[in-house]
Amino acid sequence: MDRFYSLAHSSIDFHFKQSPRDFVVEEIPLYEFSGEGEHLILFVRKKNLSTNEMVGQIARYLGIKNRDIGYAGLKDKHAMTKQYISIHKQHEEAMDGFNFDAIKIISKTYHNNKIRIGHLKGNRFYIKVKKVNPTSAAKIDEALKNISDAGIPNFFGYQRFGNDGDNHILGEKLAKGEARERNPRVKKLLINAYQSHLFNLWLSRRLEINSLVSSFEAKEIETLLNMPNDEVKKMKAQKHPFKLISGDIMEHYPKGKLFEFEGAEEDLKRFNERDISVTGLLCGKKVKVSSGIAGEIEKDFDDEINADGARRFAWIYPTDVEGRFNPIEAQYEMNFTLPKGSYATVLIEEIAKRKINK
Repeated sequence: MDRFYSLAHSSIDFHFKQSPRDFVVEEIPLYEFSGEGEHLILFVRKKNLSTNEMVGQIARYLGIKNRDIGYAGLKDKHAMTKQYISIHKQHEEAMDGFNFDAIKIISKTYHNNKIRIGHLKGNRFYIKVKKVNPTSAAKIDEALKNISDAGIPNFFGYQRFGNDGDNHILGEKLAKGEARERNPRVKKLLINAYQSHLFNLWLSRRLEINSLVSSFEAKEIETLLNMPNDEVKKMKAQKHPFKLISGDIMEHYPKGKLFEFEGAEEDLKRFNERDISVTGLLCGKKVKVSSGIAGEIEKDFDDEINADGARRFAWIYPTDVEGRFNPIEAQYEMNFTLPKGSYATVLIEEIAKRKINK
């Protein structure tokens, strides 16, 4: 899939590959742990293991099922990642003897609830890219400033689509009953890939529309997009890099209720101030869809499938963005925090303005 990018600079040349030395993730929990309760909370560091592989190692050691171990989100395999897991307190003494080279228990506490998927606020990243010259470093500096100021599109990263990038193909067949998969977890993963694929196509289309709105006069855009002139003029007047369209579904940021955008100046102001953000469709049942002109665009990336749908933020705001150039090593280091469900590799691709190596 050819993807549109939000930043205006030309492609930046550097080398990036996920590894524990160059890609570090630390989970930010959704809430403070109470320090008491029947669940043992472990802060765990892992290297070159997926979250499921780490959970499997601990479960086998304890003689329990994988589902007895709670975690908030899946972390990258080819990285050094730090995240919280929960197990029943009865296993605390046994865990004192746990020893596995790729897994280290950093600290422990207690809580009265099991950690469940989604129980995280976001993730803090440290990333290093290499073979960076001074000109590229200056462009990365500017890109990070723009990202800190204006945010980025919330694409799904390549990790979502499997090693060959084509999980969505089988996912579509499963979602439409044209194929079968006995493992419910695998089935859900593949169907999610299809939903994510359509979301990415829609988001890329919206960025393309943003580019046209910024580059052409209103009369030209009206013809190019077959869109009413008054709507085009409203889009051109917007300061935000993502141009809202009547009928878009908005959500309070970073979480809250969904509502429809009707062009109100107050909502445009709230969008500029990061109080709300625009959402895209993850197609399926029981989901609110866009209306009006936004709905006409969205329906090209909708599909009737046998799965529940959802809305996903289409535009997010990385925070605590920092960058440092090391001219001696020709390396650039960056730190940033992303909300849950967002991909650091997408941010790197936005900076590079090209696909990056896995």
